[in-house]
Amino acid sequence: MITTGQGGAAQGDLVPALPPGWRLEVHAALPSTSALLARRAEAGEAEGLAIRALEQTAGRGRAGRAWASPPGNLYLSVLLRPAGPAREAPQWSLLAGVALAEAAAGHVPDPAALRLKWPNDLLLGGAKAGGILAESALTPAGAVAWLVLGIGVNLAHAPALPDRPTAVLDGAGLPEAFAVRLLARLSHWREVQRGEGFAPVRAAWRRFGPAAGERIVLRALPGGGDFAGLAEDGSLLLDIDGTRRAIPAGEILSPGEA
Repeated sequence: MITTGQGGAAQGDLVPALPPGWRLEVHAALPSTSALLARRAEAGEAEGLAIRALEQTAGRGRAGRAWASPPGNLYLSVLLRPAGPAREAPQWSLLAGVALAEAAAGHVPDPAALRLKWPNDLLLGGAKAGGILAESALTPAGAVAWLVLGIGVNLAHAPALPDRPTAVLDGAGLPEAFAVRLLARLSHWREVQRGEGFAPVRAAWRRFGPAAGERIVLRALPGGGDFAGLAEDGSLLLDIDGTRRAIPAGEILSPGEA
């Protein structure tokens, strides 16, 4: 491990000052930041721990996909204990997406090119520049015991993917500075969600989401439908043949796959 830091105090050149309430560990290399943080969560680690690796050797994305993790990009996982019901767990990927887009928006040449792809990708000019993987465990009563959000961002390299274009967030800064901005935005939206519920998060997500009526095609729904927003629980709303449907989970296909 390279260094650790506590929120509210400067941590030297490698780790700038953290937002209050966060603790940051930085490792030279890990198989997976999320795998390590999940083990910490199971062992009783308190909310607010973030783990960053300069490089991952076994990073992973959704559906078990490998996540290429060369040095220079951001690999960060954060631990939350929201204590809400299980049905609210998917909302946290959307909250993290808003935080991620906002952390990037003030530091790239064309912020308007940043979009969020439901439920877990950050796009730049239609190409994938970042992704979020949410993992959680439940209490015996069915509440969320812990939630780990794994966030990868292309800050220096855009590893090739077989099914979609990729992009680098040029100008978004070094991983350590980006991590601090991201944690600050996560803190902001965590407090908004705690005080006002999911509605403001959903509205913020729409600022970066698809345009109303944009055609959306999912892997499990090849015919697709027209984007109609997000439901109150974060489900994707599509208008299909005159009927509005809520899609609680799925994978949107890129134009080359559709």
